[in-house]
Amino acid sequence: MSVFLWSQVLIAIAIVFDLISFQFKQRQKIVCCLCISGILISTHFALLEQWTAASLMLLASVRYFTSIFTTSKKVMFLFLTSAVVITVMTFVDLINLLSFGGTLFQTTAAFCQSDQRLRQLMIFGTLLWLIHNYLVGSPTAVLMELLFIGSNIIGYYRYYGIHLSMLNQNKSI
Repeated sequence: MSVFLWSQVLIAIAIVFDLISFQFKQRQKIVCCLCISGILISTHFALLEQWTAASLMLLASVRYFTSIFTTSKKVMFLFLTSAVVITVMTFVDLINLLSFGGTLFQTTAAFCQSDQRLRQLMIFGTLLWLIHNYLVGSPTAVLMELLFIGSNIIGYYRYYGIHLSMLNQNKSI
């Protein structure tokens, strides 16, 4: 099997973890699934020789694992600073800025105490990764990001959509 096909297989496995992540209510379970997914995605990018993305996703896995135990803003800033250093050291072209931007949103999301805010920030970060994955030519990674956004929105609606509907009904009374 070619390196490209192996990279796509890893993304397919990561998709499973991404899809189930936002079906949990507890942020610790969400970020645990994202940690496992991040390791797979990092390996995928390494196989494609996308070193900024591979390094940022490996950092993301460590970040997700760390955020299971703390939402400290000091720790968050350590990860944001690490992302800047990684991007500067591995920078090749403007596509790297998309993965960096996605990482900034998702790092901030991982350290949110509120799962609702985590979900909102993850959508923006995922959109940047979606564009990145399209531009680097990884169709399964594009599918993964689309499914990730969909799963996030479904989970968001399951836990918060009803509350929004009830607020709108109360306003009309």
